[in-house]
Order: sequence, then C-alpha cells, then structure tokens
Amino acid sequence: MASILGVLAMFLLACSDKSIGSEETESRQEIAALWTDSVTTLISDSGITRYRISSPQWLVYDKTDPPYQEFPKGVYLEQFDINLTVQASLEADYAHYDENRQIWMLRGNVHALNRKGEQFDTPLLFWNQKTHRVYSDTTIHITREKSIIYGVGFDSNEEMSQYTILNPTGVFPINED
Repeated sequence: MASILGVLAMFLLACSDKSIGSEETESRQEIAALWTDSVTTLISDSGITRYRISSPQWLVYDKTDPPYQEFPKGVYLEQFDINLTVQASLEADYAHYDENRQIWMLRGNVHALNRKGEQFDTPLLFWNQKTHRVYSDTTIHITREKSIIYGVGFDSNEEMSQYTILNPTGVFPINED
C-alpha cells in the first residue's frame, strides 16, 4: 500500500505544470495551474507495468497558500504484480493533497485493499507522507478472510498491514468444539 501511495505522490510531483502565464494577479490563486480531465496513466519500473492511476479530473493550485492538488471527482489507484494482477488498490470519491504538509485527505466511499486481501472501508482517510502513517477518526470497516472488524478511529503503517482500531467491535467465527 505504501508503494501505491508513494507512486501517487511521485506522479503528482512529476506532472505539475508550474508555468501557466507570465502575469500573476491575486485572482491567480483561485485558478488551477493545471486542469486535466480523464487522466489515466501507467507507471512502470524496469519496463514492467507496476501502477495505474485514474481520475476523472485533476486540479493543481500552485499559487494558493498552501499549494494543493485536488481530485474533485475521485481517484483510483492499482498496484500490479509482474503478471498484471492487482496486488493493492485505493479508491475515493474525492482526494486533496496539501503540498507543504505532505498530507493526503481521501473522502467519500474510501476503499483500500492491501496485499493481504484485507478490504478497508471508511468515509475519511488521511495519509501523512512525512510520518508514513495512514489514519482516520471516523468509522472503519475491515473485511478479512474470516472476520469483519468495525471501529471508530484507525491508525496504520503505509502498507496498511499493521494497524490499530480504536473502539473495535467485530464478527468472528467461533469454533463450536
């Protein structure tokens, strides 16, 4: 999962277009320097496709304080193995990236699938690139192979493989023997 989030960060930094014109005005802060519709990109490593990032709309505001990037119509990411099988994915109805703080906010039907096959569902998720933490203070629903965990509050590493659920409840199989 860290790889998928890291690739999104590299993609955004590599694709930013900081030169929209020669004159800047105060209203320039309200205008996106980059406005892209129907973005889909594949990212490869050593000639092997590793990631796909898709979004209906991507906006870059480089003159605001702080500068930010926005995916107002959602974002979808996939990480592939060598056979192009999806290993991990991340999806949200809306995404916002604060460039100075290096914090992602994913909002609205956030779904993440880690490499272990665990499905994370929450209405709000944050990823701090500086601390390498993924967290939320809202409801979280984790579907595992043999159990379902519910809670309010969540903290995890970037891979979403080691996590803590605050106020947990769940449905677990019970061996009647």
